[in-house]
Amino acid sequence: MARKKACTLFLFKHSRLRGSITALAITVLLGPGYTTTTQAAVNNPGYSDLLALFEDWRAFERPPLFDGAPDYTVETTARRHRELKTYQARLMAFDTEAWSVAQKVDWHLVRAEMNGMDFNIRVLKPWQRDPAYYTSVWAQQSDTPAHEGPTHHALVELWTYNFPLDAQAEARLGAALASIAPLLQQARGNLIGNARELWVAGITNLRDQAEALDELGKKTSGAGTAFQSALNSAKTATTTFVSWLEQQAPSRTGPSGIGKENYTWQLRNVHLVPLSWDEEVALLQRELDRALSMLALEEHHNRKLPPLKAIASPEEYQLRAAQSVIKFTDFLENEDILPAYDYIEPALLAHMGAFVPQESRNFFLTVSHYEPLALWTHWYHWFDLARMAKQPHASPVRRGPLLYNIFDSRSEGMATGFEEMMMHAGLFDNNPRAREVVWIMLAQRAARGLGSLYAHANIFTMKQARNFHVARTPRGWMRDDLDLLGFEQLLYMRQPGYGSSYVTGKYLIERMLGEMGSQASGGLSLSDFFSQVDEQGVIPVALLHWQLTGDDSQIKDLLSQ
Repeated sequence: MARKKACTLFLFKHSRLRGSITALAITVLLGPGYTTTTQAAVNNPGYSDLLALFEDWRAFERPPLFDGAPDYTVETTARRHRELKTYQARLMAFDTEAWSVAQKVDWHLVRAEMNGMDFNIRVLKPWQRDPAYYTSVWAQQSDTPAHEGPTHHALVELWTYNFPLDAQAEARLGAALASIAPLLQQARGNLIGNARELWVAGITNLRDQAEALDELGKKTSGAGTAFQSALNSAKTATTTFVSWLEQQAPSRTGPSGIGKENYTWQLRNVHLVPLSWDEEVALLQRELDRALSMLALEEHHNRKLPPLKAIASPEEYQLRAAQSVIKFTDFLENEDILPAYDYIEPALLAHMGAFVPQESRNFFLTVSHYEPLALWTHWYHWFDLARMAKQPHASPVRRGPLLYNIFDSRSEGMATGFEEMMMHAGLFDNNPRAREVVWIMLAQRAARGLGSLYAHANIFTMKQARNFHVARTPRGWMRDDLDLLGFEQLLYMRQPGYGSSYVTGKYLIERMLGEMGSQASGGLSLSDFFSQVDEQGVIPVALLHWQLTGDDSQIKDLLSQ
């Protein structure tokens, strides 16, 4: 069997990296049961056939139902892992040599998604190791194309409903709630993993679900009998599941991190980030050092200026937030930063937030209460989501959210990078103290990313990762007594690579900006840069780099190891 795998890998590596895999390799990969008729059909498929495969793949990726809930049982998952190989073989059969770069990029996206499923089954195993995987109820929309972290296939997205419910919405929501009880019953048999910290921390997510269902009950007290039955069943199943998790917790004693080798494999083969665990550690440490040193220099430069004062009332918050939205949109237009997107101001106004008392402010609320404009620079997230809704990409592969959080280097990297880019572009020239906030935000992202890297290597416990995160965030703005800290470090343990993606994605985008600027003989305007990036969809930066610069060295690097 080892010789078969080696033969397949050899054939793939030596087919011009982006070329075809031979019929012999397909037979080796799938075994003698793979018919010659099928081989002939896939010898020279074209791009339209890739789109057909993508449609088949996405349908397959959703598991079958078992008792009304997605089936993650051991037997079904093992069978689906075997079946995955047939989809991977179909993909590897494409001869893409004559395709456009954009079409080749789509091929790599499908490959990354298939690798994501393979990695989840072989290594991550969230349905076995991660109780939080069985969280169904989501009260808020994520600011990324899909929810951060592994999620199952029957989510209940409360934020998509308007209350009070009409009859149609009540029936739809009731049907969604009805899947919770059988899923949690199934989970008791599936959760055979021994990842202690994932287990203990994940219980919080299910407690939050119980509270969300209680709140839903208050909002739907007049609903019909069928709806109330589904809701009550979901509430009972959730509370009893929490009790079961608590009872089982003492028996879970193993590590939760996946280790450096697995981390690097997922980084390079699923998220298409051309770095290793060690390289990410070096990069994030450098960015943490840079952020802290730049903050010290900014503080010295501004030492004669009055310090920033936090917003002190709801009225002041609404006024300053609205004023900063206007200032930001004017800056983006007047300085030719972004194209004239008509959704920027509505997106910002819809996510301004509200005044929060000081004792309840987490890190990002602290930022917004000192300088709302600094937080708005991170809201490139909402620009992305608005564009995906209003101007969907022509390619079905890029139109919706990529699976397995493959969007993270672009989504989180752009939102984080835009903060510093706008500072350097002059957004805070008339308010130098606000520049300090930008460096504090970067330090926080680098510190939490480093903590998550060490946790996945099982060098840190999650508690040590949280302590590291708090200690290296300036001014005490990252508090250990609020939910945000536990939420972030749990997410990054659940989704390897996500905690570092803010900084690594930022670096890759800055690198791409530099190369595109060097290639532009007459100079590159920022609006041209961002419009070109946005037009490609929310895809890994390494693929953006290839499509926008013609330089495929990062992709070759990924394929060569």
